[in-house]
Amino acid sequence: MYALTCGPSKFSNINPKLRLIKEYLRLLGKDSLSISSKKIDEGSIIVSNDWWRISTINSGYSLCSTYPSSLIVPRSISDEELQQAASFRGRGRLPVISWCHAGTGAVLARSSQPLVGLMMNMRSNMDEKLVAALCTQTVDGKGARRKLYIADARPRKNALANGAMGGGSESSSNYFQSEVVFFGIDNIHAMRESLARLRDYLDTHGSTSSDGMSSFLRHGGWSWGGGNLSSMSASVSTLGDTAWLNHVQSVLAGAAWIAARVALESASVLVHCSDGWDRTTQLVSLASLLLDPYYRTFKGFQALVEKDWLAFGHPFSDRLGIPTSSGSSISNLELSRQSSAGSLPRTSSVGSSSHSQVANNCSPIFLQWVDCVSQLLRVYPSAFEFSSAFLVDFLDCVLSCRFGNFLCNSEKERQQSGIADACGCIWMYLAHLRSSEDGSHVHYNAFYDPTKHARPLRPPAASLAPTLWPQFHLRWACPQEAQAGELESKWHFMRKSCTEMAKARDMSDMKAKDLQVNLESLAAQLQKEKQLSISAVATARRVYRENLAIKKAIEALGCEVHFSCNRSNQLDRGNIVPDIIEGFTSPLRWDSVDGKEHDDNDDLCVSIVARDEQLVSDNPISRVCETLCPYRTKEGCKWPDALCAQFGSQFVGLKANFDAFDRLSIRDCYFGSE
Repeated sequence: MYALTCGPSKFSNINPKLRLIKEYLRLLGKDSLSISSKKIDEGSIIVSNDWWRISTINSGYSLCSTYPSSLIVPRSISDEELQQAASFRGRGRLPVISWCHAGTGAVLARSSQPLVGLMMNMRSNMDEKLVAALCTQTVDGKGARRKLYIADARPRKNALANGAMGGGSESSSNYFQSEVVFFGIDNIHAMRESLARLRDYLDTHGSTSSDGMSSFLRHGGWSWGGGNLSSMSASVSTLGDTAWLNHVQSVLAGAAWIAARVALESASVLVHCSDGWDRTTQLVSLASLLLDPYYRTFKGFQALVEKDWLAFGHPFSDRLGIPTSSGSSISNLELSRQSSAGSLPRTSSVGSSSHSQVANNCSPIFLQWVDCVSQLLRVYPSAFEFSSAFLVDFLDCVLSCRFGNFLCNSEKERQQSGIADACGCIWMYLAHLRSSEDGSHVHYNAFYDPTKHARPLRPPAASLAPTLWPQFHLRWACPQEAQAGELESKWHFMRKSCTEMAKARDMSDMKAKDLQVNLESLAAQLQKEKQLSISAVATARRVYRENLAIKKAIEALGCEVHFSCNRSNQLDRGNIVPDIIEGFTSPLRWDSVDGKEHDDNDDLCVSIVARDEQLVSDNPISRVCETLCPYRTKEGCKWPDALCAQFGSQFVGLKANFDAFDRLSIRDCYFGSE
């Protein structure tokens, strides 16, 4: 099979037993507890509340091979008593709890038929004690014990007929405060024949009506059968002859009755049919869907299917015609085309007697249940998180055999075959599809409002009249009818557009945040540069004041200050007036000299020239110069043109002319007499 030969899947399947235990903990009001996989495999779980407990007596599947390894049972019943009670039920499928209300103590229990025999007189004290334990006291613990309804899904005559084979049904006189009710739902063979007739009808009349007009299924909206009954053509009666909608209505009515007893009376209900894995599973899971809003979400729907259908042993391999792990094959069985119901084979398609038993066990039980869910979704469009498109894709995945979740007939067989480790997980795949488009995916129900339906659903009898499920049954014969409603399509389009706009807005917000960060960084740098500029201005002003003081001191000595660069351009700045630009006073501007641009690396040279010879002669320093200088002439000092030491260099220290010192001759008069 493809699921076993395609290799490792990225949609890995975590331990199904662990998911079942988590659901049990939720039902018992122990959500905060954490159970390890090791304890589950060892069967060492000890969890209970005031009424119920988790039993691991079936951890090795010795009690019942088609039940899960963990069971919820009454706290007052021991494992030894469970072992004794199992012998009185068909295939050992003793009464156990499928759903319970943690607040009121009301339960939905399930089992197979009791082995009362042809005379209906066989009894079991342990079975009666176990069933009576389901009728706990009311919430306050002081009132009368709650009532128990025993819901037999079969027609009464079928239950009596099973007595000839050792089965049968309970007697209310033998079970404490109980009432037995028969729902009259037909067996798997009737369902298989009904679906075959429905498919033949859809292949013939699905696209056009008998009068050649466009499909009557498209007119009349959600009327009975999805068609316009005013024409009353032969095709309409043919649809009624298929009895498919009648069977769907029977399952819906039975589940609604069970849910009403629990919701309105706080009663407990025990549901069974013959083996307890077909009609029983349909009723219990559908009633749980009506009672518990959690099961109407994606996660809850998964937990419901895994608990009531997979863990409690609905034989998917037999019902869907899938080869079992033991090696039996139906490769020679002609599988009909998937025009409406996937790979479910027709009875007339069986080619040989060797496969007759396999074909006789095929039945659309699970398909019929999903059809019932779609009917509730139509009646309560805002109560479910998922849409009809999700149910269609879910069924396609089940029928495709692409994943391992629905292979084999029981939890025991899947564990022995290593299905969870070898195959991909359908739930992971569907979750991956939804995550690709967030809340705009078609699997999401556009009208879901969890606050509006936070309580159990109690559909009136009139709303239980089902219609043909167009999204599944008519998608090939009449694609126009199978499309989602115009309003829902517009919603999905708008939701997708809003999602894209939200993503674009988030991108813009991220860019705006980046720009804001960059702007703040630039502002910080600008502030830093401003501080540096202020510091530089303060330094320049201080230097200017110092230079001005030095200049005034030199001028007080009767000298002129001359500035020049290293390009021999001289500037006379004796009477320089400082430039004032925007409040900053600069002593000199060297941007240009004589119309020529100067580089910042040009050296600035300063020379000092005596203004007046008289000032020089009268100056004490000049008198020293006259005494020492050998080049002194009658015309007076030739400084700064004379080849002598510069006045400023020797005594002021602004510039030294060492070349003049090198050209001096050493004479004795410089040093005086000995």
